Amino acid sequence: MNTVLVTGGLGFIGSNFILNYLESTPESHILNVDSMSYGSNPLNLVSLTNDSRYEFVKCDIRDTEKVTQLISSIETVVNFAAETHVDRSISDPVSFLQSNTIGTFSLLEAARKGNLSKFIQVSTDEVYGSTESTSFTEESELNPSSPYSASKAAADLLALSHHKTYGLPVVILRCTNNFGPLQFLEKFIPKTIILATLNRRIPIYGSGLQVRDWIYVRDFCSAINLALIRGSNGRVYNVSAGNELPNLEVVNRILNYMKKPSNLIKRVEDRPAHDARYSLNSQRIREELGWAPSLKFNEALHATVDWYLANEAWWNPLVNDRILSPTPWKENWSQG
Repeated sequence: MNTVLVTGGLGFIGSNFILNYLESTPESHILNVDSMSYGSNPLNLVSLTNDSRYEFVKCDIRDTEKVTQLISSIETVVNFAAETHVDRSISDPVSFLQSNTIGTFSLLEAARKGNLSKFIQVSTDEVYGSTESTSFTEESELNPSSPYSASKAAADLLALSHHKTYGLPVVILRCTNNFGPLQFLEKFIPKTIILATLNRRIPIYGSGLQVRDWIYVRDFCSAINLALIRGSNGRVYNVSAGNELPNLEVVNRILNYMKKPSNLIKRVEDRPAHDARYSLNSQRIREELGWAPSLKFNEALHATVDWYLANEAWWNPLVNDRILSPTPWKENWSQG
C-alpha cells in the first residue's frame, strides 16, 4: 500500500486533498502530519476517524529529527504546511518565516535522507508579485510583495536547490486563489459569506478592483494528483482556472446569490503593498499533464456558499471579532 505523507493536512487545502485522494485512490494510505496551529481543524477530517487508511501525527515540521523518522519509510510527500494569510504576515512576519521557510527547509532536509519518489511543494501565484496586463509563466521572475509571498518564494528556491544539489524529486505547484468547503473564516470568500449571513458589514479594501484568479479547491487537488503521477522532477507548474475577477465583483456575486443587499459592503483603507492583479499562464500543466478545471466559477461559488450555510456548526465556534476584523493587518497576531 502506497503511503503519502501530507503536511498541514488539517488545514483547508490539505484536508480537501486528503479526502479527495482517498476517494480517488482507495487503496492508498495517508499519514497526516500537522502542528495543529490556529488554521488546523480536526473537524475537517472527522469522517476519517475510523478509517484504517488514515493516520494522524501531531508534529511541527521544524522538528527535523522526528520528521526524518516519519519519512524514512515514505515514498511520497505533499507539503501544504504553511501560514497563508497575507494580512497576518504584515502584522507578524516572523511566524511566516518560521513556518513557511524554515519549516520547508527542515522538511527538505528530512526528505533527502529518505528514499522518496516525489516531493510536492505547494506554492502560490503570489511569489510572482503583481502584473498589469500579462500572465506569469513558470519562467517569470519571482517578485514577492508581502512577508507571506516572500517566505513562500524562499521555500520554492530551497526546494529547487535540493533537487539540483541532492537529486530530491521535487515538483512545485504554484496555484491561484483557492476557495471551497472547509476554508478558514479569515479568508476572503468564507469571510464574506459569514458576514453576510450575520448581516454584518463586509469590508472591501480600497477600490475593491484588485483582481484574483479563483480556483475551486477540488480542482487544485486534481492537479496535485496528476503531479504525483506524471509531474516531472525539478519542474514548476502554474495552476489557474481562468476566473480573473475583481474582489468587488466576487462579493457582489455572493450577495446576489444569498439575496443580501449590496449596502452591506463597507469600504476600508487598503492594506500595505496590496498587489493589484495576479494572473498565471497554466498552459504547461494543461498540455504536459492533461489537467483542466471541472467546475465553472459560479457553479463552484454557489456550491461553496451552500456548504457554509449548511454547516454553521462547523464555522460558528470559530467566529470572533479578530477573525472577522475589517483591517486584520492591524491586529497583533503575534499575541495569538
